[in-house]
Amino acid sequence: MPKIRTSRLFSRLPDLDLSKATGKVVTGLNGHPDLADPPVKSVDLDLLKEDFDQWIIKADRGGALANAHKHASRATVVSAMNKDASYVDINCDEDLTILLSSGFEAVSTNRAQSVLNAPVIVGVVHGPQTGEMKLRVKGDPNRKAIQGRSKALGGEFGPVITFKNARDIVFDGMIAGTTYIMQLCGLGGSTGQSDWSEPVTKIAV
Repeated sequence: MPKIRTSRLFSRLPDLDLSKATGKVVTGLNGHPDLADPPVKSVDLDLLKEDFDQWIIKADRGGALANAHKHASRATVVSAMNKDASYVDINCDEDLTILLSSGFEAVSTNRAQSVLNAPVIVGVVHGPQTGEMKLRVKGDPNRKAIQGRSKALGGEFGPVITFKNARDIVFDGMIAGTTYIMQLCGLGGSTGQSDWSEPVTKIAV
């Protein structure tokens, strides 16, 4: 296992941030003298990014089919990025300069970095719009972002949502009169992410 390695946190970024991260790798790998033969070429990764960008726009306009296409395109981009990241890990020869010039970020080698604690939810209230729940979260300087999940009482958790690091987290699309269970986890720290928080429960209005 190399001591210097690429960070894979791009897979947990919001859609637009993932697109930006992919663009940096497209630029970094294009004609790179030390990384000349990645499994997914720069030009091909750029085409995957363009497809993803188009589906982000279409999904933002609404529609289950467009949203499904966006998720499929995102998964393809993440898979391609993971392949190229593994290639960079092997071929950067423990040289941080080469790794960073590829467009990828590096896993922190700061030994003082600690395991990230699970987020502490200090309150949950109804949002200003119907079907919204607003969670108030205790701050943590080591946390880079927050992921959340929710489910109706007795149901299964839906897709994990990534939020930018903030103290106020808003879930929406909830059905009035239904009791929901919500949990959060933090991204960052020495392990990449925390455990899930203690669940909170509230009836949507």
